Amino acid sequence: MHAIVPPYLLDRIAASDEPHLARAAGAAKATLATPRPTVARAARLQRVTLDLSVDGGALVAQANPAPDRTVYDATHTQNLPGTKVRGEDDPAVGDATVNEAFDGLGDTHRFYWGAYRRDSIDGTGEALLATVHYGEDYDNAFWNGEQMVFGDGDGQVFAGFTGSLSVIAHELTHGITQASGGLDYRDQPGALNESISDVFGVLAEQYAQGQTAERASWLVGAGIFTARVKGRALRSLKAPGTAYDDPVLGKDPQPATMGGYVDTADDNGGVHINSGIPNHAFYLAATAIGGNAWERAGLVWYKTLTAGSLAPSTTFAEFAAATTATAVAEYGEDSKEADAIRSAWTTVGVISANVPAYG
Repeated sequence: MHAIVPPYLLDRIAASDEPHLARAAGAAKATLATPRPTVARAARLQRVTLDLSVDGGALVAQANPAPDRTVYDATHTQNLPGTKVRGEDDPAVGDATVNEAFDGLGDTHRFYWGAYRRDSIDGTGEALLATVHYGEDYDNAFWNGEQMVFGDGDGQVFAGFTGSLSVIAHELTHGITQASGGLDYRDQPGALNESISDVFGVLAEQYAQGQTAERASWLVGAGIFTARVKGRALRSLKAPGTAYDDPVLGKDPQPATMGGYVDTADDNGGVHINSGIPNHAFYLAATAIGGNAWERAGLVWYKTLTAGSLAPSTTFAEFAAATTATAVAEYGEDSKEADAIRSAWTTVGVISANVPAYG
């Protein structure tokens, strides 16, 4: 069960005694107490689109994978999947939340196919399912191993989750990590699990907006807070620890380097906090390489994740070695890409400058 809002943030809101945040405090308490159920997935046929073109007088047909999306409405219950409200061939409906979820699933599918030729979560056209309007004032969005689930937020701290592509792509990427062999969801492997979802969440957003590494915001969850919150997003890959600084939420606790690594039993060993370290390593590597971050740095992370060589217990140092080895294999030992990735892991303190992270 992977959720975008970490429990320590909900704990802060739940502890608030501010009268004007009574609804948010109650919603946070209820969200923390709500189990995240699973739902069985039915088998579906792979969908494709047929693109026709003329080449030298000949008609050329090219089949490209198409997403197979279904959005359900839980009507503020906790019953999954809920009532079907929009399928792949259906027009937009009058509910903006439904349409945002539908579009976000499609944008994520287009990103993974366009950047890495991956057809959906499992790589073979797996259906993309989402449920909206989950629970009453539910303050989270999560991947439950089978589908996306979106609460509406409490309206005081959280404005909703379907409008952020980085949130949707983050959660769906948990499914890709799961399909690729998985990473234990605690301590450093769990923080890597969260970081990989953050990385591809922001890359999906950059891909959709045509942003280079230099122009991108590198924020996860921008827009999910209401205007009263002093914060830009849930997390920042560019500057971990700066995404928010609010009287109720506190200050973003993410470290950017191993010098700030948090040893804790909370949040499965700090998976949402310590993910700031590999997040920042990716940002440093991508901006040092330059251009579109999904093309080279992102390709290295994607190939490392999907190669089938990561153990569920992979540590930061082991992942650093694996990404550097991937870069060396893809671009050469003395390439700009390999140097940038090696340097990024050194800068955040995961590897030593005197010990190569490959070979």
